Amino acid sequence: MNLKTLGKWGWRAAGLALVAAGRVYAFLPKPVPVDLAVLERGPMRVTVADDGETRVREVYVVSAPIPGRVLRFEGHVGDPVTAAETVLVNILPVDPAFLDRRTRTELEAAVQTAAAAKTLAEAELARSEAQLEFAHAEYERAQRLHERGNIAEAALDRSRMEVRTEEAALLTARASLTMRNYELETARASLIGPSPENHGATPESGCCFPVVSPVDGRILSVFHESEGVVSAGAALAEIGDPGDLEIVVDLLSTDAVLVAEGAEAIIEGWGGGAELAGRVRRVEPTGFTRTSALGIDEQRVNVIVDFAEPPELWRSLGHGYRVEVAVIVWAADDVLKLPVGALFRAGEDWAVFAAAGGKTSLRRVEIGRMNGRHAEVLQGLEAGETVVLHPSDRVADATPIVARPPG
Repeated sequence: MNLKTLGKWGWRAAGLALVAAGRVYAFLPKPVPVDLAVLERGPMRVTVADDGETRVREVYVVSAPIPGRVLRFEGHVGDPVTAAETVLVNILPVDPAFLDRRTRTELEAAVQTAAAAKTLAEAELARSEAQLEFAHAEYERAQRLHERGNIAEAALDRSRMEVRTEEAALLTARASLTMRNYELETARASLIGPSPENHGATPESGCCFPVVSPVDGRILSVFHESEGVVSAGAALAEIGDPGDLEIVVDLLSTDAVLVAEGAEAIIEGWGGGAELAGRVRRVEPTGFTRTSALGIDEQRVNVIVDFAEPPELWRSLGHGYRVEVAVIVWAADDVLKLPVGALFRAGEDWAVFAAAGGKTSLRRVEIGRMNGRHAEVLQGLEAGETVVLHPSDRVADATPIVARPPG
């Protein structure tokens, strides 16, 4: 065989080798593109969240003290009112009926009840004053201890918050006493019987019964704007202070049992941009049934949250505004965090695919607390390790992988 023939066969052999190598390469398993995440340590918190609604802490319903013809309501929702000065409506009294013995006895009992309620309000006011005095004393002691370095800044802040809370409670007690005074006057007015001057009364005659605001605040709602006849006790308007707001959020009962009074809360989705801090004041002990949008009956519990920020930051909120509230039920500063998108079930255990050297490795892990984004890793992984996010059915143990480009 000459050199020309040898060269011809050599080129053919080389071509066949290239074809065979190409076929082998074509059937080799190709790396699966995946998303990766690196485990790291850091703060983590678990919350329970739902929509809430702002409401004035103390809403006063102004009702008609006597039956009669209520004249047109001249005010508007949002107008400021002053206690014992602002006239909300005028009622043109009708000639009252004669009181029989039983009715008079009942009304006299109502007067006694209102007087007892006033006494109770006075006692509550005295208690609030005493608690405020004690809170001031505790705060002064805390200031002295803080100056000497005996207590932390947080303890001083709690003492300051107690003073503000008791000041607000004192204002509420004073407003309650004012309301009880007017309730007593209303009860006494119910004993007024028919008199000749009531016959033929007109608005111009000056004999209308003015209904004044029991507290300082603003008009929240009006029930009888137009002129009409009302009975005694008919609701006319609601009065409250929009600067004294609280939030009520109804949580599922299974979430509410995790919430403790005094827990921190995060208020967002209220339209102001920045998150607001809050604190749980009360978890109501009684639940109720509410039907969800899917038609499922759910047991709900009202959780009352106070703002922990200065009023200047949330002054644009009003009565009945929607907010989103997340109550912190657990928090830690140094936790090994794993994205929940990397977790899947392997039998009865949680597992992930760790990534190293271009291949996956099935790892069973022990998980602690979880929220919507991260899970606390107790065993099975270390900080700095890389895991596969949202593994598809193409990913298994020892699968070749390649990181998917970001975006």
